[in-house]
Amino acid sequence: MQQAGPGGDDRIRVVISDDHDLFRRGLRMVLEAEDDIEVVAEAADGQEAVSRVEELAPDVVLMDVRMPRMGGIEATRLIRQLFPTTRIIVLTVSDEEDDLYGAVKAGANGYLLKEVSIEEVADAVRAVFGGQSLISPGLASKLLAEFSGPVKALEDPLLTSARLTEREVSVLKLVALGHENAQIAAELGVSESTVRNHVANILIKLQLRSQIEPAT
Repeated sequence: MQQAGPGGDDRIRVVISDDHDLFRRGLRMVLEAEDDIEVVAEAADGQEAVSRVEELAPDVVLMDVRMPRMGGIEATRLIRQLFPTTRIIVLTVSDEEDDLYGAVKAGANGYLLKEVSIEEVADAVRAVFGGQSLISPGLASKLLAEFSGPVKALEDPLLTSARLTEREVSVLKLVALGHENAQIAAELGVSESTVRNHVANILIKLQLRSQIEPAT
């Protein structure tokens, strides 16, 4: 696991980017109640988020999608280019395919809907800081439907690698049911690290699938 913070500080340094003041403040209050998390800055749009990352080099960014001046997907892309070790969780109300694909292609380490309890965000911050990739249960259900459909570009060489394995489908189904990694690992008889790897692979294959299938 990477070390949090400069100068030996073991807290996970977080930037919150969202254009709703009340949501940012509420999220800051919840996160700062955690001993191992420090909110180092807030941003009201994507452009400000990029500036705060350039200034502070945080460990994790919580990023909304729909914001003025610069949206969260473009901000995620820029941050990944400038600071590839900074982890990014997209936290949004949008479950639209274009936003999901765009966030994954831009380099987001997790995509969570704001339907998750605000207290769960702290666990998500710890998870991505520890190297995990995250998918919310609602999005897992959407991905199951997405991957069960046909891939349009049948002759594309990426076709095979964009399909989920049986084990990945099993993991995705359990995520959709709201099971945590430890529960999934116990049910499937594998380690938690294996479950984390499967989730990461699913997100990679989502990116491949978005490259294979042209927009309709």
